[in-house]
Amino acid sequence: MERREVAAALAYIGRLDPRTIRTDPAEARDQIAQWHELLHDVPFATEHGWDVREAIRAHILDSPYPILPVDVARTWRAYRRDRLARHTDTVPAADPDDPAAWRAELLSARRAVAAGRAEPATHRQLTEGGPHSDVEARLRTLGSAVPPAVRTALAAYRPARAAREAAVAEGLPDALSVRCQWCHAPEGEPCRGRRVGPDGRAQGRARRTTPHPTRVDLAAAERTRRAVR
Repeated sequence: MERREVAAALAYIGRLDPRTIRTDPAEARDQIAQWHELLHDVPFATEHGWDVREAIRAHILDSPYPILPVDVARTWRAYRRDRLARHTDTVPAADPDDPAAWRAELLSARRAVAAGRAEPATHRQLTEGGPHSDVEARLRTLGSAVPPAVRTALAAYRPARAAREAAVAEGLPDALSVRCQWCHAPEGEPCRGRRVGPDGRAQGRARRTTPHPTRVDLAAAERTRRAVR
């Protein structure tokens, strides 16, 4: 801030907190000089969210103590850190074989973001909304996010899922759509091997490639019940 901007900020503080007003001209000059020494690199306002008056008003609302120039400086530094933390470096237009130019462009972009002259580049953040229209069109054409050739290649590595998909393709009920009453596998999870030992306790928890017959029967009954509805 320039001296006239510091004087404007002090006048604003005086309106909100009369305790800070200096009526003696010499004291007022000293106050402006002190604030300018500490805040000469802090802007009065930027295009993207910073306004020293907002920082002053927030401090007066939150603290019972008169505001000091260091309070404004600390708020400005927190503002800079937040913006840089949300910034993702974009690829410089400079020749990558020229390290000096490449680094200078990166630093220039970061300084602009930190100073509030440019918005943080957040192009790598997740965004709301569904898939792109091109992706939707491709999914309608393929019928699935996994192409058939890839699904066939993966079948050997996930036999339970392959068996499920084959059963559904043949028109059989999807056994994994219901909970298994024998091994208590939840919906969507393959059945587990369950043996009863001599002591009457269940033994074995290995995944089964095929579901238990009782689960298949329960899925068929559930499909019939829904069809009747």
